[in-house]
Amino acid sequence: MSLSSLMIVLQQVVIGLAVGFFLQVVFQVFVLAGQVVAMKMGLGFASMNDPANGVTVTVLSQYYLVMTTLLFLSVNGHLAVIELIVSSFTTLPISQQGLSAQDFWNIAASGSWLFSRALLIALPLLTALLVVNLAFGVMSRSAPQMNVFAVGFPITLVFGLFLMWVGQASFLPNFQTFVEEGFNFVHHLLGVP
Repeated sequence: MSLSSLMIVLQQVVIGLAVGFFLQVVFQVFVLAGQVVAMKMGLGFASMNDPANGVTVTVLSQYYLVMTTLLFLSVNGHLAVIELIVSSFTTLPISQQGLSAQDFWNIAASGSWLFSRALLIALPLLTALLVVNLAFGVMSRSAPQMNVFAVGFPITLVFGLFLMWVGQASFLPNFQTFVEEGFNFVHHLLGVP
């Protein structure tokens, strides 16, 4: 119960928190992409409570999060995380040595990685919905007596759901790429080969 042993315990807790935080960032990529797409296609009002984070998120974000979690479990990602943590005790043994200041800067810079990857997921849908909204803009100029809000909202919603269904083909490759990037970052962070 000395001060040095308390510092060692604190150092190990910080290492675990850093790994857990970055793996949580990987999952939040899909939640953020769902938020952006839902707001654009008019599903922003359909929100529910996220028990994991204690905030309200859109239903589309919850759908993406559940799908990501199930994919992560189906590819034995939880076992890979446990193996990574076990092997980290050989590369970062229990001692006064821990993560460097540069490692913490890299973790903080993962915010830009989060936003860029979420934009990669949402960009095809956002572009297609922009074209739909431009078409409604042209229609409202050519037929001003038509109520664009009454007609445009359901069509944008149905078209957005259709595009989501079509975009499911690219969900698994995106998931594989982003989880691989996340594991590579954690491998580099812990010095695990």
